[in-house]
Parts: sequence; C-alpha cells; structure tokens
Amino acid sequence: MIEKPGQSPAETPARSNPYDGLPAERSWRRAVAGTPPFALDPSRPNAFRLSRTERIATAGSCFAQHVARFLKENGYSVLTAEPLREGTDDGFSARYGNIYTTRQLIQLFERAFGRFDPQLVAWERADGRFVDPFRPRMEPEGFTTVADCVAERDRHLAAVRGLFETLETLVLTLGLTEGWRDTRDGAALPLPPGVAGGTWNPADVGFVNAGVSEMVGDLLAFVDGLRSVNPIARIILTVSPVPLAMTYRDRHVLVANASSKAALRVVADEVCAARPDVFYFPSYEIVTSPLTIGRYFSDNLRSITPEGVDHVMRCFLSHAEPRDAERHEAGPTSFDIGRESQRTAQVICDEELLDS
Repeated sequence: MIEKPGQSPAETPARSNPYDGLPAERSWRRAVAGTPPFALDPSRPNAFRLSRTERIATAGSCFAQHVARFLKENGYSVLTAEPLREGTDDGFSARYGNIYTTRQLIQLFERAFGRFDPQLVAWERADGRFVDPFRPRMEPEGFTTVADCVAERDRHLAAVRGLFETLETLVLTLGLTEGWRDTRDGAALPLPPGVAGGTWNPADVGFVNAGVSEMVGDLLAFVDGLRSVNPIARIILTVSPVPLAMTYRDRHVLVANASSKAALRVVADEVCAARPDVFYFPSYEIVTSPLTIGRYFSDNLRSITPEGVDHVMRCFLSHAEPRDAERHEAGPTSFDIGRESQRTAQVICDEELLDS
C-alpha cells in the first residue's frame, strides 16, 4: 500500500478497496435509489451561505427568474438595478432579458464598461417600431426612433454597470450552447433576426454551437472581469433544466439537448475548479433525476412544474439560510403553489418564440 507522507501503517484506515467506507452521498444505491423523491438534495452541505443582508443579483436563462422571486419572497436582498414596467416582475436584477450563452454574458459586461461597442444598434419590426436586438422583448411597445432605442440602451448599460459594481453574490443560470452572432463583429444575440425584430438574412448573422473550451474561456473572462471591478463578488452557477425549444443543428432535438446540457455542466465544473468563490448548485440534477420520473416537467415536457421549482428552491434555501442565530427569525420557506403556477406561465423565455 502506498502510504501518505507522515502516516504509519497503523494509522492507515482498514479498507478492502478505495471505495470502502466512503460517505453515503457517493453511492447511487444509497443516495439516489434509496432516497424518497421529495428528499433528494444532491447539493454539497455548506458549499455556500447567503445572508439576508447581502446584495444578491440574478441573471441567465429563463429558469433564473424563479430563483430571484423565491429569494425575494423569503426575505433576501435581491438587487433591482432598473425600474420595472408597471405591473410586471421581469425576474432579473436588471432588464437584460434572457442571457442564454456565455458569449452574451461576457459581452454584456464588456458593453456595460465600454469595452465593446457592437455595430448592430437596433432592429426594425414589421410595425415600424424599433427594438434593442440584445433584449428585443424588454420593451413590448418598441421605440419610435433609433435614437430613442439607443438612449434607453445607454441608460440600461449604466444600470448594469452599477449592478456589477455593487453585487455581492451573483446567481447565474447557464442555459444554451447554441446561438447567433453578427458576422461583422461577433456580437452575440439572444434570438436571430426575424423572430422579434429585424429581417432575416443569413449573410448578416451566423449560427454558433459553442464548445466547452470557448465557454470556459468566456466564463473565466467574466469572472475575472467582474472581480476586477468588484473584488468581493461571489458566483453561484446553475445549469437550467429547461430543454431546448429548438435546435438549428442537424440532429434530433433530444440529442442536441443532451449534448448542450452536458457541455454546460462540464463548463460549470471547470470554472468552479479554476476560481475561488465560484460554486455550483445542482438545479439541473434535481429536476432531471430518475427519481422524479419526469414529474417535474409540465405537459409540454419542457416547462418546469411549480412542484419542481419548489423542490429546487427548497434545497437552495436550505443551504443558503443564514446560520442558526439568524434562522429562528427567518421563519419557514414561503411557497404558494397557485401563485407559482401563474408565475411559471409568465416566465420570460425568448427561446420559445423559435417554435411559435
């Protein structure tokens, strides 16, 4: 037996093989097959802690909106960098809409700090109104002129800059590997032109399915950039369990979805290992586990049911709760299944327009 330095044979644990005596959480039989579905919690104990007073921001795919709402309802300080439209809750900390890809994320940061100025300024819709191509559904009424669109964009980016500079913890949900980019400068778009504005011309935009190395590079650049303007920032990464609505790749959408989610999951692991204070929370694993037998997906087999959202957030909050001294004041986790059913239906998901 190879001994560790400074360890005598008498001190070496008596194991018949290296797996003997490992914690139950590492055994599929004990931690998965032997666990009731409602009790599944694959997150690591004490991986991260959130205080109710720390400044939390959320961003990413449509699933991130559930995180923001649950945190707000349970007394956490979720930042809102921009005023919302009257009677709405966009579910993000700024009105950037869905940030599906890592390239969108790093470019949003660069745009907010004046490091990238895309050539694409506005899309014209069929009704003659203009929209911001990087968040085309944030202003349903659109703008009368391109100048108005640009003015609102500049105000938005200033708010995003302030958000990045002041947040303490960012909860970021990774959603897609597939996306569209302007062929002139590589500006990443949430949707191709022709869906929510603009005119489709394959010469103007190119389809990209980002690989693991590219996405790791994007995300590390974002982490390092964020820390350069906000040294105390922590990041909690999740992978959205919501499947692809459409794939542009020449393969079955089920196969494309498995490929994309696997790649995003690897990216999350790589970045967590490469940088301190970047943590992973397994929302994807909770929803898609064999234990749930698909019960956390609605009839369209894509939207997550309120029960699924509740399970994810129950696990999240159990690990995010302040320590015991504060916990007694916190009270039980707040969840109203009827209200959450309504909100699940209202989640902003640009990608759904691709299959409308």
